[in-house]
This record gives sequence, structure tokens and C-alpha cells, in this order.
Amino acid sequence: MRQPSLYEYFESKHALYDAMFADGNRKLLERLDALTLPQDPRAALKKFVGVFVAFALEDPARYELLFQRHVPGFAPSPESYALAEEALLRAATVMKQAGVTHRDDVDCIVAMVGGLMEAQLSNDPGGNRWTRHLNRLVDLYVDDATKRSTRR
Repeated sequence: MRQPSLYEYFESKHALYDAMFADGNRKLLERLDALTLPQDPRAALKKFVGVFVAFALEDPARYELLFQRHVPGFAPSPESYALAEEALLRAATVMKQAGVTHRDDVDCIVAMVGGLMEAQLSNDPGGNRWTRHLNRLVDLYVDDATKRSTRR
């Protein structure tokens, strides 16, 4: 397809990015919908985050569009961003069931997982140097978050 043909379907390059952002988040939500989570809340969180990470890493270009902001001037539309917020809400719900209830702790887990994905893609694409530590990191963080929540 030639560039002028795209503009028959999209009003601008950013509109095309927005459609791809929405499509990527719909695919993520479909993947999450297909999950059968274990009864144990911590095991459920590990499985949920593992599927989330696997989805992100299977397509580096999609990862960049969904989880980074490398396209100058692009911001997803409110409708498209609502899909990303739904994915985060689902993650926060699974975290809450595992005992991670404070917003700061949810933010820290999101940052930890994002950093792990970035390290994996940047330094060992297609490998597992960083992702193999995911369950350990979830355990460490959930232990810390639940201990601190009893002190709050």
C-alpha cells in the first residue's frame, strides 16, 4: 500500500497510530480475557503479569507504541486510551487480590514490570535473561507491599 492510499482510511499519520494503539490494546485485552487464573491470588498475579509481559515482548514495534512514547506529537485519543486504562485496571484488580492495595505499590509494580520488559528488549531480545526473574520480583514486591500495608 502506498502512503497516499492510507489517507483514504485515516485523516493523518497520528490517526493511523491511534488505530494501531487501539488495536494493540484490544489484542492485549483479548489475551487477558482468555486467561484462566489460579485460585491462589499470588499465583494468579504471577500468571497475569507473565502473560502481559509475554504479549508485550512478542512484538517490539507494538510494545514501543503501547508502552513508550517515541512518536513525536502522538497521544492516543481518549477512546483508545480507555482500552489501555482497562488493561491497567485489570492488572490492579489482580494485584489487589494478592494484597497489593496501595496506589503507590501498584505504581511500583507497573514500573518494575516496565523496566523488566525494557531490559529484556534492549539487552536480550528473544531471550529470557530478565523475564526469568519475573516471579521472584513479584514475590519480593508483594511481600514488601503487604508488610507495609499492615503498618499503614
